[in-house]
Amino acid sequence: DFSLGQIDRSKWNVRVTGKVVNNEQQAYVDSPETVYVTTVHDDSGTENQVLVLHPRFRPGFKTADGRQFDFISGRIDTGEKFDFLYGSASARIKLPIGAGLWPAFWAMGDGQWPDNGEIDIMEYVGEPDWVSCAVHGPGYFGEGGLVNKLFFPNDEDATYWHIYTVDWVPDKLVFKVDGVVVYRITKPMIDFFGGWAFDNRKFLILNFAVGGVYPFKTNGIDLPYYGLSEEALNEIKDGRARVLI
Repeated sequence: DFSLGQIDRSKWNVRVTGKVVNNEQQAYVDSPETVYVTTVHDDSGTENQVLVLHPRFRPGFKTADGRQFDFISGRIDTGEKFDFLYGSASARIKLPIGAGLWPAFWAMGDGQWPDNGEIDIMEYVGEPDWVSCAVHGPGYFGEGGLVNKLFFPNDEDATYWHIYTVDWVPDKLVFKVDGVVVYRITKPMIDFFGGWAFDNRKFLILNFAVGGVYPFKTNGIDLPYYGLSEEALNEIKDGRARVLI
């Protein structure tokens, strides 16, 4: 809930790049350029305050430890401020278009990955006709993660507002889009592949990555950046590539 018009830092951390993962092309920064709250109007004209994650093209940007990136972007999480064990987590999200844009809404436990368990409530690689959800844990992680895709009907796509949800109980995870079940993972299914990693507390994460492994294995694009299309690069340069939450 971002209705206060600003990020409540008693609940959310705005993260700065630590280690680089998944060959992503961005540095995460704590900046009002990349993470902010703004006002939008819905179809009825009602005003709503929404969080914006907004990658920017900044060739040659250097991090505090001297690493260089051409993109900056935003990532927030509730680590050390809020976590939960079982229940439902939902976010209403509006996504941009551009192959290689990689925003996500997910949850993860403390400790060593993948043993701590990861719940990907919504992942998107810039192709507007589908989104995915997944789980990762010991024996089923990375390329071996358990993944499902939702393909939207022809009259809508990921650029519309949608509510992405996971319902989490002791022996099951149920993923929904706009209240419709799109994937169900049970403990017996997980036990077939490895250890059940969903009986520990998780914190929530919202981020917007640029390029990287998951987009690349979908689009096969090497240039202008790994996993990132020319179209997506232009969307970022022109300021249109942003996620509303």
